Amino acid sequence: METVKQAVGLGGSSSSSSTGPSPRVAWIGLGNMGRGMVKNIVEKGNYAAPLLIYNRTAARAEKLASTLPSGETKVITSIPDAVAGADIIFTCVGDDQAISETISAALQSSEAAKGKLFVDCSTVHPDTTNKLSKQVNDAGADFVACPVFGAPAMADSGNLVCVLAGPAAQTARVKPFCKGVMSRADIDYTDQPAGAATRLKIIGNTFIVNMVETLSEGHVLAEKSGLGSDNLHAFVETMFPGPYTAYSDRLRKGDYYKREEPLFNAHLARKDARHAKALAESCGAKMKGLEVCDGHLKEVIEHMGDRGDIAGIYGAVRQESGLKFEN
Repeated sequence: METVKQAVGLGGSSSSSSTGPSPRVAWIGLGNMGRGMVKNIVEKGNYAAPLLIYNRTAARAEKLASTLPSGETKVITSIPDAVAGADIIFTCVGDDQAISETISAALQSSEAAKGKLFVDCSTVHPDTTNKLSKQVNDAGADFVACPVFGAPAMADSGNLVCVLAGPAAQTARVKPFCKGVMSRADIDYTDQPAGAATRLKIIGNTFIVNMVETLSEGHVLAEKSGLGSDNLHAFVETMFPGPYTAYSDRLRKGDYYKREEPLFNAHLARKDARHAKALAESCGAKMKGLEVCDGHLKEVIEHMGDRGDIAGIYGAVRQESGLKFEN
């Protein structure tokens, strides 16, 4: 039996209650980011409970459901069932192939999908996003791209930045789940092609990987020149509070190689780099800094395998500077 969850968040999170009945919501993909985003929808969103959750590895969905209030979520064992039971279907998966397969499965029954709204939060090439948008529209459903910026800790605390692109009538249905629920702020590309959102996401992620590269080189130089990492970190946290300080702390404390589950998987970072380089090549732009970063990410994967994190760039820079990968 469905119950209505009224939003208790800030910003636009309560707006959907004034425009009609609360929507039934499904979420597909429970990785590092998806788990926190679901938690915040459950805690602050306005939806008709239970929120349907699906993950390829069912145990991950069961584990998440066990941490949330009873009756607020329901584990679904197939993508078509998630689509059939929801009005709005969020997806957040690892790469272009995964989202393409997910949407194809979701559209298996055109009758079940017709009139539904698909909201993709995955980081994929903008051409993939535009292709998916057309595929969904051709099936009689609607599509909004909603990639997000922020680390898993920001997903957990509801402090992401959402980027929305798609028709105004549809982004209006998504916004109540963004600012004040999943995000602290939104970048609004309403009425622009869906691919505009993932184009920004791909370009924006090059800023992040270049930031890690700069910090890594700086920390290595500080160590080898005698300044010391702690002294450099004092400068970073004074001049560049926020992501720079957070990553600087991860480097100097060894978090870049100690954790079992990466915060930003090096494989996914390389996927984003490939997309950025392809985007640059398509328009004649050069991204030489990104090529250096991608080479270091390759070394991270060679050294750490699936445990490799984007912050492991520090280890790669250390190695080529005559130091051990681990600090």
